[in-house]
Amino acid sequence: MPTPDTHPPSAPFAGRRIRAALVGIGAIGRGSHLPALARLAEEGETELVAAVDIDATAVEEFSRANGIPHAYTDLARMLREQRPDLVSICTPPTLHRDQSIAALRAGAWVWCEKPPVPTLADYDAVEAEEGGDGGPYASIVFQHRFGSGTRHVRRLLAGGAVGRPLVAHCQTTWYRDTAYYAVPWRGRWDTEGGGPAMGHGIHQMDLLLDLLGPWSEVRAMAGRLVHDVETEDVSTALVRFESGAMATVVNSVLSPDEVSRIRVDCERATVELTHLYGHSNADWRITPAPDVPGEEAAAWQDFGADVPSSHLEQLRELVASMRAGERPRSSGADGRTSLELIAALYKSAFTDTTVRAGEIGPGDPFHTAMHGGVPGWTPVAAVSQEVSA
Repeated sequence: MPTPDTHPPSAPFAGRRIRAALVGIGAIGRGSHLPALARLAEEGETELVAAVDIDATAVEEFSRANGIPHAYTDLARMLREQRPDLVSICTPPTLHRDQSIAALRAGAWVWCEKPPVPTLADYDAVEAEEGGDGGPYASIVFQHRFGSGTRHVRRLLAGGAVGRPLVAHCQTTWYRDTAYYAVPWRGRWDTEGGGPAMGHGIHQMDLLLDLLGPWSEVRAMAGRLVHDVETEDVSTALVRFESGAMATVVNSVLSPDEVSRIRVDCERATVELTHLYGHSNADWRITPAPDVPGEEAAAWQDFGADVPSSHLEQLRELVASMRAGERPRSSGADGRTSLELIAALYKSAFTDTTVRAGEIGPGDPFHTAMHGGVPGWTPVAAVSQEVSA
């Protein structure tokens, strides 16, 4: 890891707005990052100083429409000329590594959309470019961790109020038709990074890990049951946690009745979240065991003011971390954990083995490619290149 003095010193954020830049003005940039940045700008926290996109006409029109003073097609030039404090990255996953590294080297903190990067090797390369104490740091968008519901349940679990977690279920069962996969970059390892485990279920798996802590081993299966794609269209996994708790995980794009669900059976209560793309207090349910006193069970139902999970809530916490000079949640080792679980899921499924936490490192084929070079899963082009070499 580079020493802190290889980075320009972070700007003193106290007493001023945080200068932000938006990289990528597609659906997620327009629909989620821009509104979050704009809301915090209204509150005096941020200032959106630049937007970057490969389409010059589109980014100029976007910037004019949203009062953004500078539009660029060149990220390096924007970083050099505007010196933003925070770079919000909303581009395809294959670009995340190089763009995150460029921003960090320019002294900017990073807020990067999921999936963070296509491989663990890429993630490690980004993490190696972070600053020392005080940043800059690179944080991944996992907005389901944030909001009042998750905060309340995390407190109950961490404090032992509902007893030890024992059995869990994590479900992302969505539906994507053939037209969805007609888009050329979908269903491909090099452009989407993986199938539903990587592109869809990562949010629920990340939330499960956030609630239950470190995992220790995984045993998985994956298949292509419907779609003609390189990646999987369904996967199932059994996960054991360091605490001893055991979980089932299902990720699918074959499910007409779409739902996202997490259920944790603890010694004294079952905690369940059922939603689709975001959740509020009303989406959580806590069912006490029969011997729990009524007064205590009633107290568990008090989630406080309803703050839905959202990009805005994660950005609020990220900005607070920037001002405090502290590593934000969803960065470093904390941001890597769900990506490592997905790599382990793929390795287990494709090699028919049990995979343990920490075993996928440099030298392991699944460190540099989620398909691990396994026949039948490796892209045909990659196999051809290996043969010709």
